Amino acid sequence: MVIQSQESLEMLVMVSRLLSSKLDISELLATIMRLASRVVGAERASLYLLDEKTQELYFDVALGLPKEVQKLRLKLGEGLAGACAQERTSIIMNDVASDDRHAQKVDAKSGFITRSLLTCPMIIKGKAIGVVQAINKIDGDFSETDKNNFEAFASQAAIAIENSRLFSSVKEEKKKMEVVFKKIKEAAILTSPEGEILLLNESAKLFLESEKFKFKNIENALSNFSVTPSFDEIISSDRLINHFEVEREKPKKFFMDGSAIKLITDKEGKNQEIEGWLWILSDITAQKMEACMARNFLSLISHKFKTPLASINGYAQILSDDAASGNATDLTKKAAKTILAQGLKLNELIESLLNFVMIETADNSTLNKTEFGISELFEELIEDIKQKTKTEKDEIINFKLIPSEKIILKADRNFIKIALKSILDNAIKFNPAKEKLVILSSQIKNDSIMLSVGDNGPGIPPEEFKNIFNKFYQVEASFTGQIEGWGIGLSFAKKVADMHNGKILVKSQLEKGSAFTLILPKA
Repeated sequence: MVIQSQESLEMLVMVSRLLSSKLDISELLATIMRLASRVVGAERASLYLLDEKTQELYFDVALGLPKEVQKLRLKLGEGLAGACAQERTSIIMNDVASDDRHAQKVDAKSGFITRSLLTCPMIIKGKAIGVVQAINKIDGDFSETDKNNFEAFASQAAIAIENSRLFSSVKEEKKKMEVVFKKIKEAAILTSPEGEILLLNESAKLFLESEKFKFKNIENALSNFSVTPSFDEIISSDRLINHFEVEREKPKKFFMDGSAIKLITDKEGKNQEIEGWLWILSDITAQKMEACMARNFLSLISHKFKTPLASINGYAQILSDDAASGNATDLTKKAAKTILAQGLKLNELIESLLNFVMIETADNSTLNKTEFGISELFEELIEDIKQKTKTEKDEIINFKLIPSEKIILKADRNFIKIALKSILDNAIKFNPAKEKLVILSSQIKNDSIMLSVGDNGPGIPPEEFKNIFNKFYQVEASFTGQIEGWGIGLSFAKKVADMHNGKILVKSQLEKGSAFTLILPKA
């Protein structure tokens, strides 16, 4: 057992402190090179790092060596350095000339004569990341004590290099994140798991007025806004991504659409830990105001149309009745009947537009929930449809009401009726068959009440399923045979389902028909 001298131990302590103080990789490697020769009393030192991709050793720092030498690379197993890295064991060679493993090409390029070498691997987690060499012992030969001291030095150097690389990696990732934060237009805020603000971009500073208020955490930053769902609900949610809306009334209306993204560790299973939150906020004030103006415009126009249209329909009804009972010509009879029919159709369009405006501005708090029977509602809808479809068209509409146990639903009856009527209208309007079939059914499944409307129409192409519930969207006329209405009936039905914490589903087969189902909670 070789005992290290007090001087050697003091040297290693000093080296350890010096290396641990260096985080810049270039400065660190230059320091390692300068210290390596002093540790064991050698003329000079070399340091090779391992290229993970090519599995070759290269000079990252070569103090005093010509440029052509600095470009040299050694394969694993080539020369003493290559053998040391491959075998991960230290090598003492006090007579280099007698050992074939010495790579002569380094001496040949540099003009330096190597007499003795002490080569040690730098190992991290069992893997060699490089090799450090002491060249030409100044006084005598390299000994076991030198080897022990040099191995300790190599170990410290490996740790310092790994720390420096980690620091550089973190620094680079932070730089990339800062670049991304600066470039994106949306407000981006990075917080700790508790909500402490760690980083925010210029848009976030602008939206939240951070220079004025100097917020330290995201909850305080959003305290001047109305957040839906609440901040506590977002933080306590199990979802990785939580969407929310932010609204401010004064001094000027301001709306933002937000996403709170949970940043978790790479651990699998239930041991995942939250590392922080990324909050993304987008300014949607223009879209909100535009939608509000559109609703106000539609509401205004619809109400303005109602008064003159009531007069038109009233007098058209009188003319139609008078023409039918008098000696009017066929043309007059047809004209009066057509005016009345088209007036009633226009009245229905305006009513549907007003319903749409009403549902767009409504929320859960505006629901007038009462208890009512589903069978009675279905019968009422069928009677309304029969009265409405008494036209000159040569078509037959068959209604089939599938009986079930008496179901009582607690919901907003008016909204539910309009939603089902919109689906029924579509089932009839877009069915080109002379004999139409409409099936109404209801059932209780689990804790939900399911209200279904089926038909024997042309069906809906599957690629349209994701679009048919959008506002003002209709399947093209070349498929349905006609375009009637505004394309807002199914959008209305979906909003009604959402407001009742339910949903609407569609099943359809081309040439066989479609079925729409409102799924609503029992309570």
